[in-house]
Amino acid sequence: MATDKTEKAELKRIGATPVKNSGRGLNKGDGILEPFLVDVKEYDKSFSVSRDNWAKLSTDAVQNGRRQPMFVLALGQEGQTPVRVWVVAENMGQEMLEAWREKYDSED
Repeated sequence: MATDKTEKAELKRIGATPVKNSGRGLNKGDGILEPFLVDVKEYDKSFSVSRDNWAKLSTDAVQNGRRQPMFVLALGQEGQTPVRVWVVAENMGQEMLEAWREKYDSED
């Protein structure tokens, strides 16, 4: 499981702002990287995205400024370079793909 120290390091690495007292009170999530509410998950080998944990993050994201939910996964044991993955909803993935195509396809 993630320690607070490494979670903050992951947030800093991607340029997100940590949420004070994340998960308690009104502020949910681990960080904000507009337009996302970020939940960092650090595990040795795997993390399972379930309907329940995605629904919770999605609800928290809407309640915390109508943001988009995003899991930031860092998978790897201590001493290994982690495999890092961002998990976003399909509609956001489509928007990101469209933005990428606008930026790079027009350079032909």
